[in-house]
Amino acid sequence: MDRAELTTEQVLKRDIPWETYMTTKLISGTGLQLLRRYDKRAESVRAQLLDDDGPAYVQVFVSILRDIFKEETVEYVLALIGEMLTVNPKRARLFHDKSLANEDVYEPFLNCSGKVTGSYKKRAARYLPWYARPKTQDCIVANGEASKSKKKFTTIDDVLKGLVEWLCTQLKKPSHPSHGIPTAINCLAALLKEPVVRSSFVQADGLKLLIPLISPASTQQSIQLLYETCLCVWLLSYYEPAIEYLATSRALPRLVDVVRSSTKEKVVRVVVLTFRNLLSKGTFGAQMVDLGLPQIVQSLKAQAWSDEDLLEALNQLEDGLKDNIKKLSSFDKYKQEVLLGHLDWSPMHKDPLFWRDNITCFEENDFQILRVLITIMDSSNDPRALAVACFDLSQFIQHHPAGRVIVTDLKAKERVMKLMNHESAEVTKNALLCIQRLFLGAKYSSFLQA
Repeated sequence: MDRAELTTEQVLKRDIPWETYMTTKLISGTGLQLLRRYDKRAESVRAQLLDDDGPAYVQVFVSILRDIFKEETVEYVLALIGEMLTVNPKRARLFHDKSLANEDVYEPFLNCSGKVTGSYKKRAARYLPWYARPKTQDCIVANGEASKSKKKFTTIDDVLKGLVEWLCTQLKKPSHPSHGIPTAINCLAALLKEPVVRSSFVQADGLKLLIPLISPASTQQSIQLLYETCLCVWLLSYYEPAIEYLATSRALPRLVDVVRSSTKEKVVRVVVLTFRNLLSKGTFGAQMVDLGLPQIVQSLKAQAWSDEDLLEALNQLEDGLKDNIKKLSSFDKYKQEVLLGHLDWSPMHKDPLFWRDNITCFEENDFQILRVLITIMDSSNDPRALAVACFDLSQFIQHHPAGRVIVTDLKAKERVMKLMNHESAEVTKNALLCIQRLFLGAKYSSFLQA
């Protein structure tokens, strides 16, 4: 069996030669006694030992991870720690006990990747989130730089930053074809609750690695990966620098595709909660409206969900989208349509009042909207989008006092001329209209209609 597929139970069936390690002075006599009492014992016995002398066992486990390099032994101890924390997550506090003030409990985990192969690194990464969470003052005194010891200890922030770097590497170049990415995402879903992890992940450009994983899923394994990926995005939607990146990425359209097609309740819930967080940020609300989210929310509300939090979030999202629609001016709607590249013959394009009332808005951000329209002419394969872009450019020329000069300066003429030979009659018609207005000017082409 692939080592990456070994369960904790399978790893713990190994027999580790603890006496040999004591003989070679890799563990102490006291450590050997503690291990003999603990190893291969019933859960009830181990639980009592941890209640009575937990910090001592943590010290033994950490010293083994620090001093012993044999892979099977390292993974065995990692499995012991994982089992201990899985049974009772509160045991994470043992790693932060004051009696360990002079023990660097983080450094062995940080260096674990230098001792073991990919599968073992993943196991270490799985267990780190469990005991990395406590943030009490006692923890800082025990294992941080506030200790009176002159030795500089590895801090939890050091560990988390190192772990984020390794997880990002796994997302870029997974060490195992089927387990690398799911393990990395699973760890991130646990760790992104920590502010330092969010900061490190964004700085490492990790969001760029997450976005491609947001896509509809069908198999159980892919659904779980999708859920944990969306969970990561939801956690990052509380962090402003991450929100700024999401606003410029394809994250929102991908999330909309997922929620439109998914039937898995937990996936729908975490995506809807993400939408709720982003709704009031920047232009997200307008983009959600343009992507058809109001209609999708109505459809989701008609389904029989059992999760009350999901139902509440859907109601809140629906109300927020309605408010957003009311607030959007006609130019806001138009701007979002252009920026998303979703051009269609919505009423505003052929409404003279729209162009007369909003023509100066096109000057914003150094004629950003005009530049995007010209880019669409260059890059779009959609005949409808090309036709609308040509028409809108002709409307700008018609209604703006300096329209011809501005459009000429932006070098739009060459793009429009190419479209006059397009295979679509709709495109050639509107390209011709634009060229006529560009050459004749508003005064002599006012009789031209689309």
